[in-house]
Amino acid sequence: MITVVGTGTGAGAPLPEEILAGAALVVGGRRHLDAVRLPGGAERVVLGPLAPALDTIAEYVGKELPVLVLASGDPGFFGIVRALAERFGAGRLDVRPGVSSVATAFARIGLPWDDAVVVSAHGRDLRTAVNVCRARPKVALLTGPGAGPAELGAALLRHGPRAPGSAPAGPVAAPAHDSPEAETAHPSGGRVLVVARALGSVDERVERVTPAEAAARDWGTDVSVVLCLDETRALGAVRTVAGVPERPGGWALDEDAFAHRDSMITKFEVRALALARLGPRLGDLVWDVGAGSGSVAVECARLGAAVVAVEKAADGVARVRANARAHGVDVAVVHGAAPEALAGLDDPDAVFVGGGGRELPDIVGACARRARRTVVVAMAALDRVPAARTALTAAGFACDGVLLQASRLAPLPGEVSRLAATNPVFLLWGMRTQVFSKGVDE
Repeated sequence: MITVVGTGTGAGAPLPEEILAGAALVVGGRRHLDAVRLPGGAERVVLGPLAPALDTIAEYVGKELPVLVLASGDPGFFGIVRALAERFGAGRLDVRPGVSSVATAFARIGLPWDDAVVVSAHGRDLRTAVNVCRARPKVALLTGPGAGPAELGAALLRHGPRAPGSAPAGPVAAPAHDSPEAETAHPSGGRVLVVARALGSVDERVERVTPAEAAARDWGTDVSVVLCLDETRALGAVRTVAGVPERPGGWALDEDAFAHRDSMITKFEVRALALARLGPRLGDLVWDVGAGSGSVAVECARLGAAVVAVEKAADGVARVRANARAHGVDVAVVHGAAPEALAGLDDPDAVFVGGGGRELPDIVGACARRARRTVVVAMAALDRVPAARTALTAAGFACDGVLLQASRLAPLPGEVSRLAATNPVFLLWGMRTQVFSKGVDE
């Protein structure tokens, strides 16, 4: 039997003396091993790379010798239980969980966490965690080397709000982000990071910092968990399903669900297919370039993605923000013209390009060179289609498209209806034949 005991972040299960005394092998982090008195004949293995430790455990299991594994908090929550169960079978495990670092951190600041999204960056690409933090108001981040508070803070600064007059830490944002509009890019007013260190120990510290403050500090190696919060929405609503937010009841919303100018908005029939090809999901980053009303940006955010809307018209910028606020989602807005305004943004998973103009092929090409998965282009002008298609294929995308021409029911006198044609729209999409790795379990 392999006994797994969670310790270190609160009032977990006590470590029974008979289990410790009878262990032939004790495996754990250095601080966990130093905190217990090992039996004289027991071998001690300090956890580092997991594979060698599992091999050592296998040797003892093969000899039917008892093994004790010490872990932090709840070892079944993004912990070592998964690796042990995969290698040795769940039936061989006796798991005695402690309080998870996530539960402890939220308890320290007096907030419920049934509506929090928990994401791990330990041994994974940080970008997915960053995009979840951009999209959701309450996130717990399990950290790892190169994926701690400083790195998270620097990433959030790249196209999130910061206090007026403060200098960006980490990578410098594009010039458009230094405009006054960029300081209120998120309708919720930004994020605060709660950094919990050495939870459950005498050195425990829990600090609230801005992303800029987090990016400017060296946090050492004792960070337990980082909470990323929009404090205006941190309490949250009563939930039935914990964790990942409920998906919206519908999408491809009617045009009257958005403020727009003179019907300059992506029609819902076009938006429905565009969303199907973009595939926005939690952990993704989507660009809406030439956002106009921001209807595509808002719908992608409602489906869980982090979204940046790029719009060159000042009244359009205000309209995108108003629509994001009306639908209760976070959309970072860049006031500037593409492709120049794209320079300081993180690479997207998917891009929607709307509008037209002579610069459209350059914009599509710039987006295609950066997009990790797909680019969708909506055009009203037939003359723009060949150049946009060439820009997609030149960037290595497999390209396809349709002409969408819908006719909607319209009332006539006498309680009868006619078909009213909408303007035709060309929708092109390019899909990468080799998708970038997201660095997370799919």
